[in-house]
Order: sequence, then structure tokens, then C-alpha cells
Amino acid sequence: MPGMETVADPNAPAPRILMVDDDPGIRDVVSDFLGKHGYQVETAGDSREMDVALSRGPVDLVVLDVMLPGEDGLAICRRLAGPEGPPIIMLSAMGEDTDRIVGLELGADDYLPKPCNPRELLARVRAVLRRAELRGVTSGGGAGCEFAGWRLDLMRRELRSPDGVVVNLSSGEFSLLRAFVERPQRVLTRDQLLDYARGPASDAFDRAIDVQISRLRRKLDDGAVGQDLIRTVRNEGYMFTAKVRRA
Repeated sequence: MPGMETVADPNAPAPRILMVDDDPGIRDVVSDFLGKHGYQVETAGDSREMDVALSRGPVDLVVLDVMLPGEDGLAICRRLAGPEGPPIIMLSAMGEDTDRIVGLELGADDYLPKPCNPRELLARVRAVLRRAELRGVTSGGGAGCEFAGWRLDLMRRELRSPDGVVVNLSSGEFSLLRAFVERPQRVLTRDQLLDYARGPASDAFDRAIDVQISRLRRKLDDGAVGQDLIRTVRNEGYMFTAKVRRA
């Protein structure tokens, strides 16, 4: 909920991060840097090594290179992304907007061009993990909200249509919808949405937010009856038009 703070448990195990990159030099630099900042880091050079690492237990976050031998990073992202999958930060030496948009569409939580500053990567890792932790924080049990016949369960990260059908959301779409329902009937700029949904470390000029809004709008439109739930306010941003009731 807005303003809610979480307190780190000093006895909790360090978050487990899996770094997937075919460049051993980059793997060493990143794993050493993140390790010095309190994370357990495992590395893999391709999808097969990644699957072996994942078979040893769940990870809290995957840092995933786009260009990999065999199964590439976009295909891996498609396979891992989803409500039960780990958060994903994608890296790409190409740095193309198309790469970034496709990665986020497939469910990645964040994206960085290579070579990236290790400190910036650390900031993104912290922001993504913080958002993942907040997804499980509620004011009581199965806290959720209802709007225009829809129900969003904030604990289960589950969206149900007015017909009771579960609508699959990527982690990015869930974060965006949560930002909207917590601030209904207010005009939100792209910069505000990026900050609310993806954290202050995100790129304020990242146009991929429009892509995710478009995808979320299509999913909501499938179950809406004569109501534009996400309205574009010209030259200002977006507004979630429905009244939201806590449930």
C-alpha cells in the first residue's frame, strides 16, 4: 500500500541472483560486485547451465543477456516470465529500442544496455527486488481491490475479469495496474508511472511504458462493457477512470 515500508530481516538469507551471460569476464565482474554488496550470485553461460542452476532451487532474480548461444535471452525470458517466475533484468549489447520493448513485452522487469555500470545494475537489482517484495505485502490476508466488476488480488497477483476468468499478467503489467488502482481517477504522467511501477532507478524517457499500457489496456478492454478503463489524457499522461473499492 502507499507509504508502506518494509524492514529487512537481518537473519534472512541473502537474495539469490542468477547471472546468465556467455562472456566469462562479464560474469566474473558482475558476480564479484553484487557479491560484495550482500547477494548470493550464481552464474551460467547458456540456457542449459541456467536450467541446472534453477534445478538446485528458486532464485530471487535473473540477470539475463539477450545474445546467448543456443536459446537466446528473449526465448528464455518468454519461458521464465509469469506470475510464478523470477523477476528478470535483461542486458543487451545492441541497445536497440526494439530489443528493449520486446523484452519488456515478454515479461522482463527491467532492461539495461551493455556495457552497463555495475553500480547502475546494482540500483536496478535493488529496485526490482524491492518491488517483488512489496507485491507480497498487504494490509491483511488476501487484500485486493475491485473496479468495474474486475477483482485484483494483490497478494496472489491475480486479476479476474467480471466473468470470473483469470487474466494472465506479466510482472510489469501487474506493477503498472497496481500503480493505477492505488491512484484512481488521477492523471499520471509517464514519469510518475515509471516511478510508481518500476522504481526511481528506471529511465524516465523509456517509451516502453506506452507499450505495456497498450497491452494492459487490451486485456482490460476484453472484459469491459462500454468503459475505457485507462484513458489517454493528451499531452499529460494516463488516467484510470474506474472507482476502486478495497476488498
